[in-house]
Amino acid sequence: MSYEHLFLVCVAFALGGILKGAIGAGAPILAVPIMAILVDVPFAVAVFIMPNILSNAVQGWQFRAHIPDKGFALRFALAGLVGAGLGTIALAGLSSAILTTSVAVIVLVYVTFRLIQPGWTLDMSLANRLAVPVGTIGGVLQGATGLSAPVSITFVNALRLERKQFIATMSLFFSFMALAQLPVQIALGIMTTERFAYSVLASLPLVAFMPVGGFLARHVSREVFDRIILSLLTLLAFRLLAENFY
Repeated sequence: MSYEHLFLVCVAFALGGILKGAIGAGAPILAVPIMAILVDVPFAVAVFIMPNILSNAVQGWQFRAHIPDKGFALRFALAGLVGAGLGTIALAGLSSAILTTSVAVIVLVYVTFRLIQPGWTLDMSLANRLAVPVGTIGGVLQGATGLSAPVSITFVNALRLERKQFIATMSLFFSFMALAQLPVQIALGIMTTERFAYSVLASLPLVAFMPVGGFLARHVSREVFDRIILSLLTLLAFRLLAENFY
């Protein structure tokens, strides 16, 4: 990897860390599309493993006492683990063009849903019944493209949990998915020694910039922050599509 690409990957993870610190989730939704443009989707998904594990371990421990419904959170996380294993198998077998286009489409679906249904809410009793199927789908997306946000974040966000409850639930979900992704990626040759080294190094800017996100969350309105993020995601998605069709 060139020094220019290495610098841009660090920037991608720093931006992901800001988003992670601000809302407790969503770092891949920024970092993965940027890395997919610079390299490819398998590289992006593999390199995000260690930042995912470390950042969610930090926030999971910090907010461990705030899980609102332990049964729901555990079913959701276990389903994500199974789905992530299946998605990682798909990652090994799909072409780069299909994966890149999938990332772009997933991002655009996420942005569109956020714009059309900003106030969508979900009752906890219904969420408990949907935890396993939604968790599995989110896990498959995470394993195959590195992006479960259109399903997982939208689903949990619809419960209108407090920020600490949201972070605790999502940290458990992402941690369980990473537990499946790492060994399957190693077994399939997706996670190489080089990519693991990059993954460890990428953890540094992500974790370092999480406090910046926490600061912004306290001083910038959620509406303004959302508009900035959604605008950036839209640009990234169209840039990914341009990679394949032009």
